[in-house]
Amino acid sequence: MTAKDEFIAIYQENISRKGSVELLDWIKKTDFFSAPASTKFHCACESGLVMHSVSVYNTMMEKHFDEETDSMESFAICALLHDLCKAQFYKVSTRNVKNDETGQWEKVPYYSVEDSFPYGHGEKSVFLIERFMRLKLEEAMAIRWHMGGFDDNSGYAMSQAYDRYPLAVKLHLADLESTYLREKGTSSVRR
Repeated sequence: MTAKDEFIAIYQENISRKGSVELLDWIKKTDFFSAPASTKFHCACESGLVMHSVSVYNTMMEKHFDEETDSMESFAICALLHDLCKAQFYKVSTRNVKNDETGQWEKVPYYSVEDSFPYGHGEKSVFLIERFMRLKLEEAMAIRWHMGGFDDNSGYAMSQAYDRYPLAVKLHLADLESTYLREKGTSSVRR
């Protein structure tokens, strides 16, 4: 099963909220399933974004899901869609790199950022999701603050969100673990 197949299966099995079908249809029309998750860090390869999203879902479920207090739908929404902001965000460019063996300059592909809607990171994902489907407050907070201290606007508001919404902490931890521990070796960095 490909990461795309796994994403769609998890999405359709767990997310039934009004607008979810339309959101998935929109996602399929973007480059979400072929885009990288980053330009040179984790999952910097074709389909890296969907691979990362599924990895975060699996990490959240394994490490943080509590049947008595957590919602499967909320976990699926947060994990699978937290980086929706990266759809239509990257493009393949080329640059000249000297070949060490031949000494010749060669054009090689790499990913660059071309953000046509610079609305922030977590808040952009929330905005895009809510064009189709309403989020619960805790889901919006989790997606907005999933970057933690790596976000440009962290601070007191982030701390309050983490204090009030355990889902936000769980998503942040799963994103960190997936990015820095589980996804090592999944990058095919273009140089």
